[in-house]
Amino acid sequence: MHTETNRTAQDIKAIQEKVEKESLFVQELLSEIGKVIVGQKYLVERLLLALLANGHILIEGVPGLAKSLSVKTLSDAIQTKFQRIQFTPDLLPADLIGTMIYNPQKGNFSTKKGPIFANLILADEINRAPAKVQSALLESMQERQVTIGDNSYKLDEPFLVLATQNPIEQEGTYPLPEAQVDRFMLKLSLTYPSKDEEWEIIDRNAEVGFPPVRKVVSPDAILKAREVVNHIYVDEKIKDYILNIVFATRNPEAYNLDLKDLIAYGASPRASIYLNLVAKAHAFLRGRGYVTPEDIKAIGMDVLRHRVIVTYEAEAEETTSEDIVKKVFDEVEVP
Repeated sequence: MHTETNRTAQDIKAIQEKVEKESLFVQELLSEIGKVIVGQKYLVERLLLALLANGHILIEGVPGLAKSLSVKTLSDAIQTKFQRIQFTPDLLPADLIGTMIYNPQKGNFSTKKGPIFANLILADEINRAPAKVQSALLESMQERQVTIGDNSYKLDEPFLVLATQNPIEQEGTYPLPEAQVDRFMLKLSLTYPSKDEEWEIIDRNAEVGFPPVRKVVSPDAILKAREVVNHIYVDEKIKDYILNIVFATRNPEAYNLDLKDLIAYGASPRASIYLNLVAKAHAFLRGRGYVTPEDIKAIGMDVLRHRVIVTYEAEAEETTSEDIVKKVFDEVEVP
């Protein structure tokens, strides 16, 4: 048992060294983004977590909170191809993934690739487009490939979809079904900036244009960092904590939680997978080679808020999935 503990300590030390080496770009990347974006530390950090954990993000917030600007700035600081797609009710799947075009001179079809063939995709107001377009986007998110005609095309890595939706103006929108929302690794809920931040925003926007953002990170550096993130150490007790959190949303009475009538569906197994992965990425951003319960708590809400479905009774009591997740984290024992 003693040698086992020694080996674990050596493994963690080796991972720690790798983390320190591969995470050097993080501060540089954050300072480049900080040239343009005021505050929004939560959003910027979550964008990096998604990039490191190789998952997609759904961002919800009222208009004007710099959702699009943050994504654009992130992509400016990385040597990647960025594409913004404005979702509208008349959008067709072909407008997204591409189509076959007939060439009358040669008498054959050629493939015209759509805007999905980029590294960072900003799907603006995803709930404005019909289900067919949403499912075309979600297929490419899941499979990391696109089918046009008879041919399938692999999408370049890193491939990250950041979708936004406004919680207001729900008329003429097509809400994403729960099963599709579950494919997003994180769902963020943005709030207004503080008074001091908004003061700085006013000052910055009074100047002409933003300072140029340098490209400080290569896609290779991100793929290398992902490799390190995958090897970050997660103790058995931490894995048990993750499972207790997820299982408490499915079977609350087993954890002495009085939530049975408020939860229609608990979190899916994707929740366990993503809590583990995103916690590793969070530890990486903090320069650590191992995961702590604090990592789970820091990212838990973003992984779970769209995976716990509340009952009509909860809605009548104005209890949200966030209230339920908060209660689970408050009550489930921390290792």
